[in-house]
Amino acid sequence: MRQPIPEPLTALVEQLSRLPGLGPKSAMRVAMTLLKWPESEARRLGRSIHDLRDALHICSRCGGLACADPCAVCADAGRSRDMLCLVAEWDSMLALDEGGFYHGQYMILGGLLAPLDRSDADSLDTERLLDRLAEGEVRELVLALGATLEAENTASFIRRMVHDRFPHIHISRLAQGIPLGAEIKYMDKETLRQSLQYRQDMA
Repeated sequence: MRQPIPEPLTALVEQLSRLPGLGPKSAMRVAMTLLKWPESEARRLGRSIHDLRDALHICSRCGGLACADPCAVCADAGRSRDMLCLVAEWDSMLALDEGGFYHGQYMILGGLLAPLDRSDADSLDTERLLDRLAEGEVRELVLALGATLEAENTASFIRRMVHDRFPHIHISRLAQGIPLGAEIKYMDKETLRQSLQYRQDMA
């Protein structure tokens, strides 16, 4: 008779296997590793996961994750307020800002247009973007959405939307030093620096 897996372990493995890159076997390995940890460490991890949503806020300015609202980037008076860099996700913003070569503001779109994944325009945070542009401070919008087909379609959509409502705002995009099919968050710092420095106009 096959030895049944205890229900608490089964429940944990099912939850872990829903994380990106973790299948059932990998989730089981993670669960078994946690069982080998000292009890205090395992409980500390559990508390961190439990408290995550309460400790983090969504920045009302850029849509990023932070411990306070507004986030440190949006609250930084030393950053230029006339340039706004639009990224798809928060981790792309982290990748760009880590290099220290961009000193403007950010806006997180919340994804890309991907009809096959049922991600349409309604799933993007366009209202926050339009409200930010309506404040009148932004003179240039930098589209830093990547070089995938979804990113290209999203960039075209954003360009048309912004041009129709704010024709005075200059729209640029990251230079094509980023290879086709790549995502911002996986690029090295030098590629990101050159792509931002030599960004291209969108006619």
